[in-house]
Amino acid sequence: MEIHPLISDSATLAALCERLARSPFVAVDTEFMRENSYWPDLCLIQIADANEAAAIDPKAKGIDMKPLLDLLVENDEVLKVFHAGGQDLEIVHNLTAKTPYPLFDTQVAAMALGMGEQVGYSNLVESMLGVKLDKGARFTDWSRRPLDKRQIEYAIGDVTYLVKIFPRMLDKLRAKKRGEWLDQEMERLGDPAGYLNVPELAWLRIRPPSRKPEVLGRLKALAAWREREAQGKNLPRGRIVKDETLADVAGHPPRTQADLAKVRGLSAGWATNDIGARMLAVLADAVPLPDSELPPREDRKPGLGKDGALIADLLKLLLKVRAKEADVAPKLIARSDELEAIAAGVRDDMPLLTGWRYEVFGKDALALVEGRLAFSVRDGRMVMSALAGNDAPAAADA
Repeated sequence: MEIHPLISDSATLAALCERLARSPFVAVDTEFMRENSYWPDLCLIQIADANEAAAIDPKAKGIDMKPLLDLLVENDEVLKVFHAGGQDLEIVHNLTAKTPYPLFDTQVAAMALGMGEQVGYSNLVESMLGVKLDKGARFTDWSRRPLDKRQIEYAIGDVTYLVKIFPRMLDKLRAKKRGEWLDQEMERLGDPAGYLNVPELAWLRIRPPSRKPEVLGRLKALAAWREREAQGKNLPRGRIVKDETLADVAGHPPRTQADLAKVRGLSAGWATNDIGARMLAVLADAVPLPDSELPPREDRKPGLGKDGALIADLLKLLLKVRAKEADVAPKLIARSDELEAIAAGVRDDMPLLTGWRYEVFGKDALALVEGRLAFSVRDGRMVMSALAGNDAPAAADA
């Protein structure tokens, strides 16, 4: 494989992208910094196919990134391979309002192959290629220039190994007939809606101080305001106001701007500065949260009483058994909230009740909830058996 020097000019980048556009797939990775900004600061993009690999410097003066971005989001003939690519996709979405397509994520594929739920890249490389990666440059400051040879070699390694891993994973998936298992997960991962920063939803990430509608209404308004302030200033939201301070203000709103100086977590300057005035105006305009938006109580999910919680626990046990039998990560089959929904009687729009998930787990989950399947212990081993008189799956060892 040919390893190119760091690309920092438009002509070389355009020529690279023209060649890569003829490949069936490319491996992609990014290096970025976000400790001091709201938006991730893209510092490096690495890309490779079976023949060549390169790192591109998006900070190079005058470089035109359009050929690369077009390759990622406009060219649907080339498969884009990532590992744990959520943050990489977020960066591309921030730049283009689109996500790479078609998409393959080796961390998700590892789940389908029973390699664990969150396999790290270095562990995947060692497991599949027998190579131990040098992690020395992992915490480097990628925004500093110039980048040294070790940094660039480390970064390019993330895609050169990925190019070797991807075909092997694909062969394993085909051998196990699990290629289609990933389709739904890749669609979810590549959904542009998942990368939108919607200020009106920011409050859902904050632990509320109360369930009172008027408190939650203030929290929603304050969180949306903070999100816009952080976006506009390109600062981490915690640099504007910390979560706990925002929740405190929502729960105990100050009467005047001068009272902001008494709030723990706010400086005395908030009593007179413009940002303090904006916060007070947001509080004044806040309205109680409507009933339709009230979150469920943490100690009681809708429709899930004590018996339902016990049923959900049995479903979790059944999931572990079936996932072990299928040699797949449980999380790929179903999440805890889905199991609780099944226990509470929900049946519509449930992924685990369709397709391969239904065959592997869903039909047994329904049988258990509906009293057609039972757990028992036989010779020190857990077994599942169809109850007499019911049409249920055959007994199986756990």
